[in-house]
Amino acid sequence: MAARLLDGAGLARTMRADLQPHVHEFTARVGRPPGLALVLVGDDPASHVYVGSKRTHGTEVGFRVDLHQRPATTSLEEVLDLVRSLNADPAIDGILVQSPLPAAMGSDAARRVFETIDPAKDVDGFTAENVGRLVQNREGLVACTPAGIIEMMEREGLTIAGTRAVVIGRSDIVGKPMALLLLHRHATVTIAHSKTPDLPAVCREADILVAAIGRAGFVTADFVKPGAVVIDVGMNRVTDEADVVRFFGEGSKRHLAWQQRGSVLMGDVHPRVEEVAGALTPVPGGVGPLTIAMLMKNTLTAALRRQSL
Repeated sequence: MAARLLDGAGLARTMRADLQPHVHEFTARVGRPPGLALVLVGDDPASHVYVGSKRTHGTEVGFRVDLHQRPATTSLEEVLDLVRSLNADPAIDGILVQSPLPAAMGSDAARRVFETIDPAKDVDGFTAENVGRLVQNREGLVACTPAGIIEMMEREGLTIAGTRAVVIGRSDIVGKPMALLLLHRHATVTIAHSKTPDLPAVCREADILVAAIGRAGFVTADFVKPGAVVIDVGMNRVTDEADVVRFFGEGSKRHLAWQQRGSVLMGDVHPRVEEVAGALTPVPGGVGPLTIAMLMKNTLTAALRRQSL
């Protein structure tokens, strides 16, 4: 039996619709809309697409969305100065600096930028203060992708408490906060990674398997316990026709799409996992839209807290 597909795109639309009356109420009471500042440095094509989507959806729910776009030649100090000015702007409730930053800024540029953001405006949930609050299960702004996954699981009625969960990936953006959110909801959590011995066997113990490693089709059917919930966080662009055929089959919809565009998107989970899993997030249309919806929710939350509403 094929897995139940979890419609992240549909849920994201519902979440944005749910936010709109609250945004309108905030605007009426405060005399201004919630303000979101997006900072985009450089010319990374994917970053431009992501920021454009965030700007569009933020505007649709009723936010003031300011895009601060800077060339790749911008210095780190100039970006830090911009963040400090946004911290001081009373009309801005949320600040998002799009990653990756240009390599010329240095390997620690993202950390320095994130640590300059006012934690009360940190709608990405990346500052040390907000991460610390998450560790202690205290109120704070939580990283959007893992928070969106929890929102989806709860709205879909999927059980977390008492389950065994495995998160493949230990990034600060997804893996670690995902594990903490599951732990706070009483799952028994394992964080797995590239050096985990016998990774497929570890994953087969999971009732909930989260794949967040950035490798197309890495999680195959032998990683998955029959009936498990599989959350695919990956978003990989596959450009080689042989890989597309290997993953999806010759003449498949994805193969035809590759023939038209020269690339297709797929997650970290192999398509055949659908034959084993009980529930599965598709790529695209699964976790990605939820990340942006949670950014909208975090921005409204930050605005309400700043106004003590």
